Amino acid sequence: MEQLSVIDPHHHLWDLSVGKYPWLQHDFSPKLFGEYSRIRRDYLFENFWADAKSQNLVKSVHLQAEHAHDDPVSETRWVQSVADIHGFPHGIVAYADLEASNLETTLAAHRQFKNLRGIRQIVNYHTDPMKSFVDRPDLMRGAKWQEGYGLLRKYDLSFDLQLYYPQMEDAFHVAKRFPDTQVILNHTGMPLDRSTADLEGWRKGMARLAEAPNIACKVSGLGLGDWNWTVESIRPFALYAIDTFGADRCMFASNFPVDKLFSSYDAIFDAFKAITADFSIDDRWKLFHDNANRFYRL
Repeated sequence: MEQLSVIDPHHHLWDLSVGKYPWLQHDFSPKLFGEYSRIRRDYLFENFWADAKSQNLVKSVHLQAEHAHDDPVSETRWVQSVADIHGFPHGIVAYADLEASNLETTLAAHRQFKNLRGIRQIVNYHTDPMKSFVDRPDLMRGAKWQEGYGLLRKYDLSFDLQLYYPQMEDAFHVAKRFPDTQVILNHTGMPLDRSTADLEGWRKGMARLAEAPNIACKVSGLGLGDWNWTVESIRPFALYAIDTFGADRCMFASNFPVDKLFSSYDAIFDAFKAITADFSIDDRWKLFHDNANRFYRL
């Protein structure tokens, strides 16, 4: 069987002696990760490469890691310096507050780094405050936020979308209003809540997002809602995402080192390989390599 080349379009790096990461450096209650002391330490390129060494990894994309929001460009500067030395990561998705008065200055500063490809502002809102990253559910409906979102096209930037299913209708309307901005949904739409009603809501929300042709989906992060996951437990989520968005608009990702709390790197990608064992070789290349390369312009 032909060996697949892998692009990992969602991982993080951090050096706690250089950057400021409040969620890793200060002792406050975790939101989604359970006991996460094992990742409250440096995670450098060498650590990432050691985890990924068996998967024929050829490219990767670094996602902003909730670095202190008062100086988001410093994270991009550091990640670019890592890429300049090691050749990885090939793409960088940085943080920006789309409602900030100095947003355009921040985007322009990020844009000076050659590997920058997109912006992520996490918008997860949940009725349980321990699962929320923002303090209001209507953030994406706001005129100020949408005005900021509209600047992404000017700077040729995609948007990484991390949210829960009740927010998917709002995200759909944003994507439709700004059809020239590529949206990349994070973590399979984050189906953390697994009641019958919640799963039905997630399925409907995913189908709604898939109606917008400028939204693609990263199949990843499924351990966040199931710390004891197995290939069979995540199979329905992965297959539903692929069936809904199509093999041309999905990509597999690790979410390392966050998912290291419940998975090895090999376990994640080997599971995706098992789930797609009956797929055509063309579709497998799309899911493991080609789509990430295309959507992140690597």
